[in-house]
Amino acid sequence: MITPLINTLGLRWVTLDKKVKITSIILIMAYYYRLGNIPPKRHTQFRQSDGSLYHEELVSSKGFSGIYSNLYHIYPPTRIQEVLKPEPCAHKIVPDLPLQQVHLKTSVQGITGTDYLDARRILMVNNDVRLAICNPSEKKMDYYYKNGEADEVIYVHDGSGYVYSQFGKLRIKKGDYVVIPRTTIFRIEFDEDPVRLLIIESMSPVETVKRYRNELGQLEEHSPYCERDIHPPQELVTEEDKGKYIVKIKKQGYLHQYRYEHSPLDIVGWDGFLYPYTISIYDFEPITGRIHQPPPVHQMFQAHNYVICSFVPRLFDYHPLAIPAPYNHSNIDSDEVLFYAEGDFMSRKGIDRGSFTLHVGSLPHGPHPGTVEKSIGAKETHEYAVMVDTFKPLFLTEDAMEFVDKNYPMSWTE
Repeated sequence: MITPLINTLGLRWVTLDKKVKITSIILIMAYYYRLGNIPPKRHTQFRQSDGSLYHEELVSSKGFSGIYSNLYHIYPPTRIQEVLKPEPCAHKIVPDLPLQQVHLKTSVQGITGTDYLDARRILMVNNDVRLAICNPSEKKMDYYYKNGEADEVIYVHDGSGYVYSQFGKLRIKKGDYVVIPRTTIFRIEFDEDPVRLLIIESMSPVETVKRYRNELGQLEEHSPYCERDIHPPQELVTEEDKGKYIVKIKKQGYLHQYRYEHSPLDIVGWDGFLYPYTISIYDFEPITGRIHQPPPVHQMFQAHNYVICSFVPRLFDYHPLAIPAPYNHSNIDSDEVLFYAEGDFMSRKGIDRGSFTLHVGSLPHGPHPGTVEKSIGAKETHEYAVMVDTFKPLFLTEDAMEFVDKNYPMSWTE
């Protein structure tokens, strides 16, 4: 017998032989989501057609005190065939660099490697975050990947494709932030050239901004985006065939390699608050005012000791004496990174699409000469940029040095 039910979260589902199958999803509570078949109650018997049990896996944060999801496997997720030799993947920091503003001319960089891991070039790091570019030549990964120590935020600068994970198939496209929680096993398939990615590895969870949320976690009316802009996986992909499946796990400077006889995507259903999702920079609604607004109005995400902001096309300030160009600023406790995605950034000269600037704490920075007067009277801007503000100093890596613009520190002097 099939009995239709509506639960208190607004999720329509039906019961059939003690299983639950989602027929439609109405999100009225922020972040809770489910796909596929799950039992009516967690940690209870849930059997396959041959009578054997599905294998439940709890993926949780902060021990058992943070957000989590429950996944149901065909095969035990603990059953491995072989532990292979780990591969080093550590970055090297450049010591004793002078304190100065930095421009990394990564706009000139073409292909950086073969696939999603090989092409990753980490440029700036501290104990909280790593910033990398990734321009792979290959569209598919022939293995699965898990970052065992960091959430990954992928900004899709160019390209499109799909992320395939235990949580399902997730469409990604130009302008998307793809937020992948740590320990998520996934592979990416791109279907468009070229592929250019900004990758942010976060040593703490990446979250929506606290001041945008009410006490139940729902995004409030003043938020520049809402739950409708957040896109979780829409289709569950269950891989049942046996074979040789490699999972590469990044942790402590190595890629640890495990071989399984079954795919890690053998999931028949899951539910919870922990899963990958996308949100587009094009869906960020800018906050404007009569005079110049500070960078926190552009905030997209928060994490421990750093934030991520989105600069998007917007109307300029409308006070009759407003100066649209940003004022000079001295960071006393943060480093500021800007990744220039699209458009002509009105306060900068000599910056191209795909460039980075790093404005370090304890040094003032501001508009380039001539840009302040030029901005007066302008009505709007059409630029896109990703900003990462860290509250601990960032360090350049050896991979970053080939992109350093040696003239940038003196570019404010005419």
